[in-house]
Amino acid sequence: MEVRSENNIQQVRSDKFPSQALHRTRLRVWFFRVCSSILLWTCLVHVVAVAELWHPRLLTRFTGGVSRITRPPPDFQHSLHAPPHSAPPRNYTSNGFLKVSCNGGLNQMRAAICDMVTVARLLNLTLVVPELDKKSFWADPSDFEDIFDVRHFIDSLRDEVRIIRRLPKRFSRKYGFEAFEMPPILPLFSKHKVVHFNRTDARLANNGIPLDLQKLRCRVNFQGLKFTPQIETLGNKLVHILQEKGPFVALHLRYEMDMLAFSGCTHGCTVEEAEELKRLRYAYPWWREKEIVSEERRQQGFCPLTPEETTLILQALGFDKETQIYIASGEIYGSERRLAPLRAAFPRIVKKETLLDPSELQQFQNHSSQMAALDFMVSVASNTFIPTYDGNMAKVVEGHRRYHGFKKSILPDRKKLVELLDLHQNGTLPWNDFALIVRQTHEKRMGQPFHRRVIPDKPKEEHYFYANPQECLCDGTKCEAPGESSNATMTVSEQL
Repeated sequence: MEVRSENNIQQVRSDKFPSQALHRTRLRVWFFRVCSSILLWTCLVHVVAVAELWHPRLLTRFTGGVSRITRPPPDFQHSLHAPPHSAPPRNYTSNGFLKVSCNGGLNQMRAAICDMVTVARLLNLTLVVPELDKKSFWADPSDFEDIFDVRHFIDSLRDEVRIIRRLPKRFSRKYGFEAFEMPPILPLFSKHKVVHFNRTDARLANNGIPLDLQKLRCRVNFQGLKFTPQIETLGNKLVHILQEKGPFVALHLRYEMDMLAFSGCTHGCTVEEAEELKRLRYAYPWWREKEIVSEERRQQGFCPLTPEETTLILQALGFDKETQIYIASGEIYGSERRLAPLRAAFPRIVKKETLLDPSELQQFQNHSSQMAALDFMVSVASNTFIPTYDGNMAKVVEGHRRYHGFKKSILPDRKKLVELLDLHQNGTLPWNDFALIVRQTHEKRMGQPFHRRVIPDKPKEEHYFYANPQECLCDGTKCEAPGESSNATMTVSEQL
């Protein structure tokens, strides 16, 4: 009777609460399904990851090539992009360590770094992060990592060359080893293990180098050498400020004390200024040379255009008072007195010092290479780039603008311009004729595609590799010979 009573009680309870029992059952089923789904998805993710690791192309067989269709095709500029950080380092037995001390300004050192990476790759060497020039006219104390992103530099080139931040201690002078300083001769590495190039300019020729090495020079220049985040941020801010106000010209006005002293060019200077520049030239042993006759060098086209000459050339080329001009340079020799004619003709002249708050530039003060890096970024991004002298910055910026789609760079023919300027200023050549000839002279000097000039017995007269790295530009476009470019048929007024 008791058992029957208990059963009856349970039956009554179950009959009384049928909805509660059903609810608990559904919860159990739902919980089981959720756990099963999570488990299945976790297993699937692991299977995909393992399959991709073992054979990256395995999944494309099942996707029907969708990834190949949806991925945009790379254009010719991106064929040199650095590999992802996951790319395996190049496996080779190092023949020794290459230590280099660069000389010159920012862009001379930049080109030298590209050459040194290429030398290290060619000779199977381990490259030590280059030392930068601290003894030049500018006395800039910046190290490599103050200007360039050193981690990016090492990682982006790891599949080409091994780069280390510093020599192992066993090779340092502290441990009784002194680097051997001589020109690049491979047998020296087997004997000394470390070779130090204490001057790095003009180590590689412009031409006659295998294509893969020429492309490596480009890859270092355009991809490996990235400025530090601090420089990138401020440089991008400068570009944004300028672009908000409309198109702008970057004028690399190389009328600075060091250039005038080095070249011996004193046109437009007072007698006192000419003497000051001469004393400065002789104060630096590596600038010393025979007596310079300024006017002879000017007639030969070896002098930078003065601010007054630049004013006339810009007007002849069709630029008007509304043109926004960014002065990409250091302190102009003669300061505002020499800039007055240029500023009167083009009131919208600006510099980084006028566009930024002094506190923003404070970290770069007394670091000329870091300041030059800001000008470099603005020059590359400008709508039109005009250098008044074909120095290292002008050439390297020109090359970057070619790489970025042959952006317009007006490259003055100084020898021709000096002749025209003198004829106009002495009243022989009227303004309209002067302006017409200036425009015609530069129709084919706008940064169009063309092949470098090769002069085997006179390499210094050849076109500079970093100004026109045609091996890295012509895969997707046709680089035509000078005078044959389709762009060259356009008038200057059309291009402006």
